Amino acid sequence: MIALNKRTVLSLAVGIIFSAVALYFTFVNVPLSDLFDYMKEINYWWVIPSLLIAFLSYILRIWRWQIILHPVKKSGFWSVFHPMVIGFMLNCVFPGRVGEIARPAIYHKRENVEFTKVLATAGIERVFDALILLIFFMYILATIPMDPSISISFAGYHLTPGVLDGIWKMSMKISILLVAAVLFISIPFTRNLFNRAVLRSPDLLFFAQEPLRDRLRNGICRKITHIMDNFAVGFDIVKKPGILIMSLILSFVLWWLLGLSVYVLTFGYPGINVTFLEAFAMEIILCFFIMLPSVPGYWGLWEAGGVFALSMFGIATKEAAGFTLTYHFFHLIPVIIIGIVSALIIGIKFVKEAEEKPYD
Repeated sequence: MIALNKRTVLSLAVGIIFSAVALYFTFVNVPLSDLFDYMKEINYWWVIPSLLIAFLSYILRIWRWQIILHPVKKSGFWSVFHPMVIGFMLNCVFPGRVGEIARPAIYHKRENVEFTKVLATAGIERVFDALILLIFFMYILATIPMDPSISISFAGYHLTPGVLDGIWKMSMKISILLVAAVLFISIPFTRNLFNRAVLRSPDLLFFAQEPLRDRLRNGICRKITHIMDNFAVGFDIVKKPGILIMSLILSFVLWWLLGLSVYVLTFGYPGINVTFLEAFAMEIILCFFIMLPSVPGYWGLWEAGGVFALSMFGIATKEAAGFTLTYHFFHLIPVIIIGIVSALIIGIKFVKEAEEKPYD
């Protein structure tokens, strides 16, 4: 039994509210009987190649993390695979995106590497994803023709090309801040300036006695500088152009594959006639939607994002809802199953290793 603390309960409650609202406004104008009839017309054989392409994108994501982890520790495929898929699984079944923390925590425990170093590599991954999504989003806005007067209502809001323009500009500002933070920590000069400032900060407490200032300096301040140095090791990839370029290429390809996975899936859906670029645009817009708090698995917001995006390309609400709902289901369940199996595998391995350890 997993004990839920107040923060977890609050996160789950907020997520349920967001998802319930999103589901309501997604399906409020969709006759459910028509939706079920539509789902009977789907050619589900197209799910297989779509899942295979999506699985390949996960393989590239694992390979990318292996490369990013290299300055911290050279890791084999399975050493990275298990924490990665378990983290994705936990994001699907628990609130608060706990998988983002669980993934480096699992790797830290299994590989005996300091947690903050591994956490930094996971952070770098998210920076890559944010940058690639922004680049693709800018390309989509510049390439896909949009009627400047288009306005799609959702939950009291209106999606227009101007709103999308505002989204990518805001996201760009956040990405710039993230990149600046990575560079600040990675460059020895700026990091050392910060560390010296932290170590000297207790001297500002001129009214405190010297022993207290020393305890603060050797306690909290040393821990902060140690964490900064660990993050610098995790961010070491920025100093290696070859690894950096390879990670960026893998990021481009894995997101392109996710767009292709969506596009291939549309072949089996009557009424979903979109180009590859439009299917890719749906995937990108959907990613912005699921950044909001939701229940585990992003139920509700995922569907809202899909209907929102497809409506921009002239797809009727019934077909858009049927597509996004089944797309979500077929791409979520395998992640959960693989993650659970992976957790069982490494759990059994831990037990065996503990039993095989000689007692002192």
